[in-house]
Amino acid sequence: MDPQRLVYDWNRAAGEGQPRHVPVELVDETLRDGLQSPSAIAPTLDEKFELLVLMERLGIDTAVIGIPAAGGSSVEDLEWLVRRMTEARLSLKPCCAARTLASDIEPIIEISQRVGRALEMTTFIGSSPIRQYVEDWDLSRMMKLTRDAVSLGVRNSLHVTFVTEDTTRARPEDLVSLYGTAIAAGATRICVCDTVGHATPEGAAALVGFLAEFVARENPAVRIDWHGHEDRGLSVANSLAALRAGAHRVHGCGLGVGERVGNTPLDQLLVNLQLLGWIDRDLSALATYVGKVSACLKVPIPDGYPVVGRDAFRTGTGVHAAAIVKARAKGHDWLADRIYSGVPAAMVGLTQVIEVGPMSGESNVIFWLRTRDIDPTPGRVAALYRAAKASDHVLSESEIRTVLSALPEPAAVGAPAPARFRSS
Repeated sequence: MDPQRLVYDWNRAAGEGQPRHVPVELVDETLRDGLQSPSAIAPTLDEKFELLVLMERLGIDTAVIGIPAAGGSSVEDLEWLVRRMTEARLSLKPCCAARTLASDIEPIIEISQRVGRALEMTTFIGSSPIRQYVEDWDLSRMMKLTRDAVSLGVRNSLHVTFVTEDTTRARPEDLVSLYGTAIAAGATRICVCDTVGHATPEGAAALVGFLAEFVARENPAVRIDWHGHEDRGLSVANSLAALRAGAHRVHGCGLGVGERVGNTPLDQLLVNLQLLGWIDRDLSALATYVGKVSACLKVPIPDGYPVVGRDAFRTGTGVHAAAIVKARAKGHDWLADRIYSGVPAAMVGLTQVIEVGPMSGESNVIFWLRTRDIDPTPGRVAALYRAAKASDHVLSESEIRTVLSALPEPAAVGAPAPARFRSS
């Protein structure tokens, strides 16, 4: 049976399934913007490299690995990371961030020259009227800082991306002046930032569309980036809208970590791009990657977090479990993976999980027993069903086995559940 015949996709009917003729590029900001989360703990250098290796496995194009001008051992640490990435022959490209100040940019140049590798630099300056007012900046001074910063990077063989902070609250004429200055000075990319998570998808599309028309007039070879934040909970939708409107590259962080409530969750973005058919990546390491971000930064994964959260593919509901069991009985793993899931668990290296709890039916109990090679006799099923209905939570493995051990009939130990379609 063809899966396409069993699902009428209104997303594609609305035009979302249209193929992209320009590849989607991805930037991982976990080791820069992600570490600005007030709850995050800085990983060790070895942990950072482990994360970079996982980014490579997921097909991420570029990783922003830090700000050399941050002080302390930043320069030495970043040089160590660039050397490790080079020695390991990672195709993942290293990038460093800097303000539009020579004192920020010169350490990046020095790292590039010592390692013998051209680096990307994102150099940023605020652009919105509110930021200009607070900083006492005037546009002419901002344009000079932009021109000097981009020129310095270009003269020293850096790949320069010019970033305006708070772009989604900036005047169009100011953006034209700043981006025009950067492009004239040699920037090959411009980055649009929703720094405070102000944008809606419609606003993101309007802004990127405006800049796409501007860039087409100035220099069609220049590429447009989108960098979003999660303050209004719209970061993934905004990123997709930006891509539809003409952005070439989007930024995000693993687990959505970052300042305040965080950046665009790169893991969720990857899943949506894959389901839209805009990328074709092996996402089987996605759960491992998010787990590593969580462990290294000491930021927990919420149980209900999309796709990789503990509850993402768990069900203790009788009707849902029964449908999964019936789908599996038809002999197609893909069918059981989709009957009650908009994201196939196997796509990200995970499995469907059927639990036994107060919302369960007998099908949950029977499935739990069979996946552990325990005969689902009427007595066992009835006892576990009663225990589940009397409980206020999903029963743990030990609780279920305690119920089984109290029965007069032999309670087989049973084998562990198979890798796919197991119960926890």
